[in-house]
Order: sequence, then structure tokens, then C-alpha cells
Amino acid sequence: MPTRFRYSAASSVLELDRIRQKVWAGEVLSSAELQTLHKAQGSEPGPSLKTTMAQALINADEPRAALDILEAVRRDFPYDLQTHLAVGRACVSLERWVDAEASLKRALELNPGDPEALKVLAVVALRRAEWFRARAYIDEVLQVDPLDTEAQQLFLELKNLAPAEFPDTPSIGEYTSALVAALRRRSAPHLLQKNQLVVRLARGGVARLDLESLHQDFVNTGRPLTVAVDAVAQELAERAVGLPPTKLALLAKVLPLLRDSSFLERGEGVVRREGPAGLWIFYAVDDPELVRYVPEGVLGAARLSLEQLDDAAWKNLAVRPVDVRAIILDQGALRLSPTPTGLWCVAHGDGHDAARLLLKEQQAVITQVVGPSPWRVYLGLRELVLVCREEDRSSVARLENLEAAREGISGAYRLHEGRLEALPEWDV
Repeated sequence: MPTRFRYSAASSVLELDRIRQKVWAGEVLSSAELQTLHKAQGSEPGPSLKTTMAQALINADEPRAALDILEAVRRDFPYDLQTHLAVGRACVSLERWVDAEASLKRALELNPGDPEALKVLAVVALRRAEWFRARAYIDEVLQVDPLDTEAQQLFLELKNLAPAEFPDTPSIGEYTSALVAALRRRSAPHLLQKNQLVVRLARGGVARLDLESLHQDFVNTGRPLTVAVDAVAQELAERAVGLPPTKLALLAKVLPLLRDSSFLERGEGVVRREGPAGLWIFYAVDDPELVRYVPEGVLGAARLSLEQLDDAAWKNLAVRPVDVRAIILDQGALRLSPTPTGLWCVAHGDGHDAARLLLKEQQAVITQVVGPSPWRVYLGLRELVLVCREEDRSSVARLENLEAAREGISGAYRLHEGRLEALPEWDV
């Protein structure tokens, strides 16, 4: 009896593994196989088999049923990569492009450069006729793995669907002129300041947008110039209704950002104060799409002190500590790692991760995962913050070889006993 039991259990495991492989190869399961998977996923506490069950339903052209499962899994396991990928695939099947893109970009936050997320994002771009964006996603996959069959097929689809030759891309000057004209048609108050577009909001507020970033996004989408600038202008015109209308509403939504001194000129006219390590603290209203800095004029109009604004900003951020994840740094590319590597990241990706380092709540999370300070900190990527133990010289050396991105904070920093300090060149 014991021998037969062990044989039966082993057979069940092998059968389930065979079914799992069949699902992730994109094949449709038989009714018996689907029933076996359904029974197994009901008894597993983790997300793996539930996500596999949802993918099996997607393969069987039942994306709505798959989403019913995935929404529950995503709620219980918000950091599970496969769940976000499966949600993206289900939304693509339902032609819910915005929802698909949001879930896939979340997958990229969890695992930067993930080829599966990039390929499904390429599909979304192809369905939207965003040729340049689709090409960028496909190229990113093929640069890592030139033999990726799915990426090669997507490239062929792009060649068949897109115009014979992509039209010449308008320059940043042509793009800016078209965008300004679109804003004028909508009577949206605006001003050009060097490389920024400043849009005036109600009650003295302003939104500052980097023209190079706007132009690059336009290039990536491949949309016609008129369509692209009209979409941006319409959004900005709608946002010109202003900041939160009351003092309490503003205090409930303000968050701090960390910037270096090079940002002072660009941030002229907005609220700021000196921070640690030669850096500056700015303040922005919580917004998932635009960085909406709080202008100095709002303080007087709302009878609000800088101290009150600062206190509210840090309290709002303190209730949003994020997980610290192990990463792999391979020839400049960052990927999440299932096991410790000596390098970790704080990567919520909302622009406030550098500021989070100054919070005791976030420092407690880092201590629990990384170990006690001192830590070496890299702020050169605006989307995330890298951390390692200062005693880990090999990891420190890897951080020292990184170059700061255009909107990142250059230099080397140490975080020890709650205090952030800049390191002189001789100490780097």
C-alpha cells in the first residue's frame, strides 16, 4: 500500500507539471485537464496554480472568467509578477488596452526589462497603431535575446502592418510649435521656459513639463503629430482647473520629492526647502501622470506655512513604505532576483522613492531586508533607488560604475543611522 501511494502521488505531480507546461506553451487544455488543474488550484494557498488556471482560461478564449480569478489573486498577492502578466494578456484579449498597459507596466516595475511584459506591450502598441512604441518594445527584447521567436514574429507583424517606411519624425521644435498652437486653441494658459512647458493652473498653480520627455513620448508612440499634440493639449487644458480647491484637500495630497541643486533654476517659483546632503526638497500634489509642483503663491493664498506643508507631505509619504527587492545588475541592466545578490532596490516608481529613504518607516524596511546601516545609496535613476551594505565592497563597486540618468541625482551617498550624507570623491 505505501508503495502504491507514493507512485500515485508522484504520478499526480508529474501530470500536474505536464498540464502546467502545456498551459504556458499556449495550448488549450482538454476538459479533463482543465478539471484536474481547477481541483489542484483550489487547494493551493499561493498564486502559482491560480494564475496558471487563469492562463488556461485565456488560452481557451475565456478572458472574462480568467479576470475573475486574477483580480482576487492580484488583491492577495500584489507583488506576484505572473499575475500582472496574466491580467495584461486577459485585458488584451478583451481589447482593454489601457488596463492591459497599466498591469504590464506594473510587471515591469517588479521586474525591469521582463521580456514577456515587453512583448505584450508591443502587442498593445501594434493594436493602437503606435509603430514607434511597438518597435522600441520589440527591439528591447531582441537586444537581450535575438533568437526570441515571439519577438521575431511581432517584428514581422510590425513590418506588415506599419507603413512601408515610418514617416520622418518631426523635430522637438516642430512638436513644440504644434503643441503650443493646440494649447492656444483651447485657451489653456501656458508659457515656454527654456526646455520646459509651464501650464498655469487655477489659484496660482503651475504644471511644469519637460519638452524633451514629451517629444520622446511622441516619438515612441509613432502617432501623427496632430493627434499626439491634441491629446496632450486636451489633457493639460482639463488639468488647468487647478490644484486641490481647499487647504485641507491640498494637505491630504501633497508629497515630498528629492532633487539636486541643478533643479533649482527649473523649479523657480515653486515651494522648496533645503534637505540633507546638499539636496533640496520640493513638494508635488499626488498625481499618477503629471508632476504638479506646489507653487509659492499657494502658501499665501491658503494661509499655509512651509512647515505645515512639509509636515503633511512627510506624513502622507510615511504611510506608503514600499518593499525592498533583491536585484541583479548585469551589464547595466537591472532585473529582480529571486535570491539575494548584495544589491537591493526601493522601486515604487512614483518619483518619491528617493524621499522615502529619509523616512524611519522605510529605513526599518531596509534594515529588515538588507541588514543594519551604513548603506551605500544610488539615486541616479529617477524611477528607483539602489541600496547595498557599505561593507559589501563588490556591490559598492558596481554602484560606482553606474552613470546617472538625465533626471537622476548624480554622486555617491551614504545612509547611516537615519542620516543621508553625500560622499566626497576621495571616499567614493
